Amino acid sequence: MKTIGIITLGCKVNQYESEAFAEALRERGYAVLDPSKECDGYIVNTCTVTAEADRKSRQMIRRAARLNPSAPIVVTGCTAEYFAKELSSIAGVIAVCGNSKKLDCVDILDNYFLRTEAKYPVISVPPIDDAKFEPMHLSGFPRTRVYIKIEDGCENKCAYCAIPGARGKVRSKDPTDILSEVCGFISAGCREIVLTGIETASYGKDLKGITLGKLLRDVDAIASDCKIRLGSLDPSLFRQSFVDEIKDLKSLAPHFHISLQSGSSSVLAAMRRKYNADGARAAMIRIREAIPDVMFTTDIIVGFPGESEENFLETVEFVKEAEFLDAHIFPYSEREGTEAATMINKVPVDIRRARAAQLIDIQNAVRDKILDREITRRPIREVLFETYSQGMASGHTDSFLEICVDSERDMHGELHRVCITHHSNGICYGKLCEDK
Repeated sequence: MKTIGIITLGCKVNQYESEAFAEALRERGYAVLDPSKECDGYIVNTCTVTAEADRKSRQMIRRAARLNPSAPIVVTGCTAEYFAKELSSIAGVIAVCGNSKKLDCVDILDNYFLRTEAKYPVISVPPIDDAKFEPMHLSGFPRTRVYIKIEDGCENKCAYCAIPGARGKVRSKDPTDILSEVCGFISAGCREIVLTGIETASYGKDLKGITLGKLLRDVDAIASDCKIRLGSLDPSLFRQSFVDEIKDLKSLAPHFHISLQSGSSSVLAAMRRKYNADGARAAMIRIREAIPDVMFTTDIIVGFPGESEENFLETVEFVKEAEFLDAHIFPYSEREGTEAATMINKVPVDIRRARAAQLIDIQNAVRDKILDREITRRPIREVLFETYSQGMASGHTDSFLEICVDSERDMHGELHRVCITHHSNGICYGKLCEDK
């Protein structure tokens, strides 16, 4: 039995697609192993969201080649869309596949091991068919929290982002296929499903009579014993009509990841985002009024070209006011080929880094304040456990508080009530209520 390692970088969509690779490989008789081990072959699913992501993608390809110099490597994902020729020249790479037909990765590896006549390396990066959603369907879930890709592509044209060129226009998965996948996971005992996409908020844009709100209502009707989460969302999605559609859904987890990027309206305009700071603030207020226990997480870029000290302080005030449970904060980095990379009013790199460090400290203080309040307000929470290591089991509540407890066994996939006693470095600790 040949062994394959799948290295996945980037977003939840890539994680779903890599699971589809794994399932297809197992159906053909391959064993899918931890990619940090020596394998007979590798698939590297790359990310191009930043220049650093491109660099890391190349690094992972070379790492696979070092693990087994004789192993064939197939590269796919967003970096492959932009740098196919360069990637194909890396030692060990037998093929580079674009995002339009990613499952071809499995066929190429299979043909290679079957010694099918072919010339390598193969470069297959055809134009993306903007009218076609590549069919993928998962039946198994190796993790506690499973992802379902419901949408591909993005049409937002943000000034800093190269993803639209790598993923094409918005294409939505047929709702019947999504509901079938949801049913399969629930029947198999799945406790939590994340519906995700490259631009999740645009789901249904290309389908007649279908919206994200309608899909969520249909999923809610069959997901009585399963929590549903959504991938990263543009704040402009949360119009009053959408909030009214989702506020009473029993399966929807009270947690949203808002793709904020900045708390300054002038910076958001320079980024070509579809909303301003007031609009994002109003969206969060609407959700909190409709779903009182909701928690928010976010992404923020600091030091974008033209960001003044005043603009940065606007973001600081937004973070303090918004009370995000967590925030992925990082300094802006140039991505070749984007509008922002050609902007002349660059913020010096040392200032970008200093602002990022300052905002991280502020966000940590905000998070600690939230956790103090939440533990006092409601110390007993239901936790879905996900991981187990060195006598410690960890998981998340439906509002995405991370909880750890001492345990003599792995409770992966189990729901338990926990009495939270304290928190440290953003993680809550407690004891199983059954231990009282």
